[in-house]
Amino acid sequence: MPYTIPTAPAASRTPSLLRREIQDRLDALARTHRVPGAQLALDTGTDLIAVHTGTADATTGRPFTEDTAVPLGSLTKPCTAALVMLLADDGDLDLDEPAVAHLPELSGVPEVTIRQLLSHTGGLPAGPDSDTAATTSAPRYLATVCTARDALFPPGTDFSYSNAGYVAAGRLVETVTGMPWQEAAGALLLEPLGITPAFIGDPAPGRPVAAGHAVNSATGQARPARQNLAPLEAPAGALLASARDLAAFGNALIGRVDLLPPAVAKEMRRPETAARPGTLADGWGPGLALYERDDRVWCGHDGNAQGTSCHLRADPESGAVIAFTGNAGGATALWRDLTEELGRLTGIQVPAGVPAVDRGRPVALPECVGTYRNGTTTYRIAPGPDGSPALSVDGDLPLPLVCYADLSCDLLDPDTGHLEPGGRFHRDPVTGSIDRVQISGRTARRADPD
Repeated sequence: MPYTIPTAPAASRTPSLLRREIQDRLDALARTHRVPGAQLALDTGTDLIAVHTGTADATTGRPFTEDTAVPLGSLTKPCTAALVMLLADDGDLDLDEPAVAHLPELSGVPEVTIRQLLSHTGGLPAGPDSDTAATTSAPRYLATVCTARDALFPPGTDFSYSNAGYVAAGRLVETVTGMPWQEAAGALLLEPLGITPAFIGDPAPGRPVAAGHAVNSATGQARPARQNLAPLEAPAGALLASARDLAAFGNALIGRVDLLPPAVAKEMRRPETAARPGTLADGWGPGLALYERDDRVWCGHDGNAQGTSCHLRADPESGAVIAFTGNAGGATALWRDLTEELGRLTGIQVPAGVPAVDRGRPVALPECVGTYRNGTTTYRIAPGPDGSPALSVDGDLPLPLVCYADLSCDLLDPDTGHLEPGGRFHRDPVTGSIDRVQISGRTARRADPD
């Protein structure tokens, strides 16, 4: 059944006044978090409330509108997954066949299936940075990154978030349809949903587009950020859309519109057994993150481009769909605060992220010290000044790690003393030694036994 906005004696529970309250909260939170502009869409199945605030570009002062498209970053991935799922439903490919059957460039990882590409369970590394990827072609990129030497774990046994897997998924779409990924996304998914396609790199987008922003923490001044996504990475992060667009896609994911056949939408929401995404979500299906809240399992995804933060959540049971876009890094905190406000105003308890869990007393874990690698990214864990382990990624300033008996770990912010969920370690089942670490959903394999 569609979720019904609670009716209470207070007049603020009527949709029009509820919209005003949500607008007020969005305006205030955008100021608090120094976010130039943001959008929110709430669709209960019976009511659609869409609000927006602020400016799309702090330099020009161009206002945000309901139609303004925001760089979605990784929220592009479920759209690419939906395309692959539609092709599988048409019989053009099989989710459980090796992807190399369609993409010879994956010959280095011949056992990885299409389903594993979509659910990040293929053991593929994240891939090189966008500047490096911009200097090569997609087939050469995949052949270089997707090798047995760089495999993080046997396919189908664990989870590691991988842009490379979605570059491959986009190549599948192009190979099977004969269309560039952008064209296929527009014709098969976006336009049928009533969404005007827009992508990073468009020289003349057919709709207003927001800039991402970096905000100076000392002055509060926002400056537009350049999007540097490599063209070949488009299937992993090039889509631009509004919150209303995302809500339309969310409706397809829970079967409210018939673009995705019910069996396809259900399959995208089905959790993969091996997918343990750690701090990213409670589970993962072929293309969708899964979030548990109050005995319900929501589906959706998060996305960050340069200076943007975008989020989609949909509850198949109640029919509630919530979509948010913001054009600054602080929009992630804005989103979390806004979901709490939505719970207070509407009774809809939206899972903004994975809640913190009390894992008991910290333990010493000296055996975690060492060097771990995911493709070209190096994770170094070394004893800090007090002897406790500290994590450095590609030589960045080390952050203290707090480890627990279940091999999970938190990151300690030395400035605030706050703990942030970090990830987990993994023991080799044969030797019992720690051989992998997963940080923020990305797994790295031990490269140095020290």
